[in-house]
Amino acid sequence: MGALIGFLAGVGVLLIGWTFSDPRQESTRRERPGRSRLAGLLARAGVEGVSPSQVVALSAAAFIATGVVMTGLSGGGVDRAVFGAMAAGTPVAILRGRAARRLREHAAMWPDAVDNLTSAVRAGLSLPEGLIQLGERGPDGLREPFSKFGHDYQSTGRFNESLDLLKARLADPVGDRVVEALRMAREVGGGDLGRMLRSLSGFLREDLRTRGELESRQSWTVNGARLAVAAPWIVLLLMCLQGDVVRRFATGAGLAVLATGAVLCVVAYRLMMWIGRLPEERRILA
Repeated sequence: MGALIGFLAGVGVLLIGWTFSDPRQESTRRERPGRSRLAGLLARAGVEGVSPSQVVALSAAAFIATGVVMTGLSGGGVDRAVFGAMAAGTPVAILRGRAARRLREHAAMWPDAVDNLTSAVRAGLSLPEGLIQLGERGPDGLREPFSKFGHDYQSTGRFNESLDLLKARLADPVGDRVVEALRMAREVGGGDLGRMLRSLSGFLREDLRTRGELESRQSWTVNGARLAVAAPWIVLLLMCLQGDVVRRFATGAGLAVLATGAVLCVVAYRLMMWIGRLPEERRILA
């Protein structure tokens, strides 16, 4: 009964917090650095209509729900906090995975998008018209941002401001380079736009090929680190189904063992990821 009351209280707090996290009001508040980083993560993951406060509320709900489930399974106290903390970090981990996957997908599409733009310019279209047609004939994953760019440009007629909005929607380092190259070509003018676009396409394809080879060699390090970190906690989860094991970890020594194991897992995982890391592309003029 106590666990049920705690769960209902947590749900009530979640719903109250949800009502005060209106995305329309979120943009008017001055965000803290941690929340702004979370907002950037949401943008890179391509998640719209979700505010950082809602992600925090979801993490809190995951923590409470996991604690209730672990209470029903094992009745322990320490394991609830450990697995609850893991569950609380799951939404952010999912967002990071989605952001990384989205960046890889966009990186693979950009050379084709630049080729389509080059063909449009050679066919006599202006640069804004070529960008607008990418919303109809470009790669599937990039059509929506360029379609919105077309709406912005047709409604305002301001090319630079429409490019800024496009860059914010893409939230992509490769997209930043392409957008800034197009902005410079628009401002400088001249007849070298087609040559510049062809050079840009070749550079993007070469960069994509090199990074793909490096990531394929790095994958064994990443997978090994994830398996090494996950294995002991899976074993612990299975052991928590036994009452005597739960009672042992409920002592001070058991808590010390769990805390030490958690710290060692975090340090080892970060070390493995640092050893196998690749240079991260950073956004320019974002």
